[in-house]
Amino acid sequence: MAKKSKTAITPTRVEDYSEWYQQVVRASDLAERSPVRGCMVIKPWGYALWENIVRELDDMFKETGVRNAYFPLFIPLSFLEKEAEHVEGFAKECAVVTHHRLEKGPEGRLVPAGSLTEPLVVRPTSETIIGDSFSKWVSSYRDLPLLINQWANVVRWEMRTRIFLRTSEFLWQEGHTAHATDKEAIERTWLMLDVYEKLAEEYLAMPVVKGRKSASERFPGAVDTLCIEAMMQDKKALQAGTSHFLGQNFAKASEIKFHSARETEEYAWTTSWGASTRLIGGIIMTHGDDDGIILPPRVASAHVVLMPIMKKPEDRAKVMEFTDALAKELRGKFYHHRRINVEIDDRDIGGRAWDWIKKGIPVRVEIGPRDIADNSVYVGRRDKGHTDKTSMKRNQFIEEITTILDEIQDTLFKRALTFREKNTIIIDDNKGFYEFFTPESQEKPGIHGGFSLSHWCGSDVCESKIKEDLSVTIRCIPLESEAEKGECVCCGKSGSGQVVFAKAY
Repeated sequence: MAKKSKTAITPTRVEDYSEWYQQVVRASDLAERSPVRGCMVIKPWGYALWENIVRELDDMFKETGVRNAYFPLFIPLSFLEKEAEHVEGFAKECAVVTHHRLEKGPEGRLVPAGSLTEPLVVRPTSETIIGDSFSKWVSSYRDLPLLINQWANVVRWEMRTRIFLRTSEFLWQEGHTAHATDKEAIERTWLMLDVYEKLAEEYLAMPVVKGRKSASERFPGAVDTLCIEAMMQDKKALQAGTSHFLGQNFAKASEIKFHSARETEEYAWTTSWGASTRLIGGIIMTHGDDDGIILPPRVASAHVVLMPIMKKPEDRAKVMEFTDALAKELRGKFYHHRRINVEIDDRDIGGRAWDWIKKGIPVRVEIGPRDIADNSVYVGRRDKGHTDKTSMKRNQFIEEITTILDEIQDTLFKRALTFREKNTIIIDDNKGFYEFFTPESQEKPGIHGGFSLSHWCGSDVCESKIKEDLSVTIRCIPLESEAEKGECVCCGKSGSGQVVFAKAY
């Protein structure tokens, strides 16, 4: 019997994927649980990753004319009540402030006091509070389009939480726009979906399926919801970004009106769109292996770690001089409009390399006296095995570092795309569909779960039955779905075009 190879993370993905994920978050030093139930502390290594995602996404937004602003964390309860479907969709997740101070009560304990005249909801999303501002900012068609984004935190009181993927408080951006015509608003909705696709595929190396949500999966109060869906390594789907066409629903609720060029008073057409720190969870589950996270170079917390090796005290000065000089040259180079970020780890401990492997840094460089004598460095890449290292001349390494990073980025995307394609199948019959998503099928390697492209009759009844029976939902109606007729995998009635069914986070 072959000896099982040792991994940095236990359990492995195959043994217990859910626990593997938790251990990767811990070992990679990305985040930890906070004293507040369901909330997280994002540590510097994880926050640097988020900052890089923010920087890239923010630049893309601004290229389309969007500007940043900030709106209150607290939303009057009456604002949410203005749009019935919206408040119903978020009611069970709302944290509510009812008092404005604390007083000493029995036994000297602090108790809430000073009841508020109107309860305040801690921001679950900002359509209503931003709509109130828009109603003041817009009076004429000349004020449109209004293109606003805010980077903020939101609170959704989740019962079952998991760091990055689903927490009671998380970080995100939410864009909100107002337009003079439905055509402009719809075009903006599609444009922002394209932006999210670009971020996911070109920067996170995460292949996605673009599509439209079914009516039951739409954002509460939206006319149409577009999304990108990615496949994780346990074959579940992760919604990685959404863009909503809100029609005039929120404009009517918030009285966002304008005088048109025809001198008539009309309601604006609005959109909203968002992506959050769950993208970090997506990076972990798309690229991670049994040794930890693997960071896509274009958003990595750092690109290169230099590890000087100084076994003798007399080696230190020479090795550190070489290391510092190399770091300075690398930091003078740019990789995708961002300076190459270099870490130097000169700790006198064993296992340094494993620390950086678990943290997913793209490139590891060892520098010892022998390497310096040969004017070389010893290079390891995170997209390869931990023993797969290459000696390179110092100048060659400096010259080729951006190429190496691009190769890693490309490798990660191709791996993830191959995995998704391998685990996406067309199923046209009810029996095959149920077998594909039934847990007992895990006994058949490579069979259980994934993305099923199947026909659906369009009935809420069938959609609900599949969800109840299998915990499987319609992730999206692919934008590139062919319109050929087929039989619904639930009821057998005629359906037009295939939809993506999957289990999801």
